[in-house]
Amino acid sequence: MPGNPWFSWSYVVDNAPLLWQRTVEHAGLTIEAVAISAAIAVPLGVLISRSRWLSGPVLGTVAVMYTVPSLALFAILAPLLGIGRTPVLVGLVVYALLIILRNTVAGLATVDPAVLDAARGLGYGPGRLLVQVAMPSALPSIIAGLRLATVSTVALVTVGVIVGYGGLGQLMFQGFRNNFYRAEIMTATLATILLALVLDLALWAAGRALTPWLRRRTA
Repeated sequence: MPGNPWFSWSYVVDNAPLLWQRTVEHAGLTIEAVAISAAIAVPLGVLISRSRWLSGPVLGTVAVMYTVPSLALFAILAPLLGIGRTPVLVGLVVYALLIILRNTVAGLATVDPAVLDAARGLGYGPGRLLVQVAMPSALPSIIAGLRLATVSTVALVTVGVIVGYGGLGQLMFQGFRNNFYRAEIMTATLATILLALVLDLALWAAGRALTPWLRRRTA
């Protein structure tokens, strides 16, 4: 259909302000959801690493929440939290929680016991041991979890359109309703992919900056 191309630069130019607005909404919601999830998951992972009996109940509960399909979860949250940003944010936090939590627990589990014993021998207390020894060793795994959670959250934000707040998903949905307007659908899709790549690259760069000892090891 020559009159309905999959990509139209004129559509991008004519709708640049709207595209930017939806992209900012999408990025803001993603970053907020991942940040809240990390603020919950990392301390929870530390608690689990110190109290192993909590591992099964906590990870099991979070895993069950993760298995709920996104459409169903947003539909459940809408009557409780209303239509708009809040139910989408809560749902995204739930989905990102398991990814970051598992990576935090896995990262802390890989800390060399001999290194911990040596640090204790030098007089490190529990707090200092955690901050200066365990967390730096677990940081690559935590960063990997943040990257995975961020990319998956970018994708899930688009589903939020069913409760009225989907960032670039709003444009995708509008394109399907607007006589299958291909340029609108494809532009929003490409913008979503680009956003995921940019955020993932930013976290990768942050991870490299926070773990200089890994760069020295591979040099």
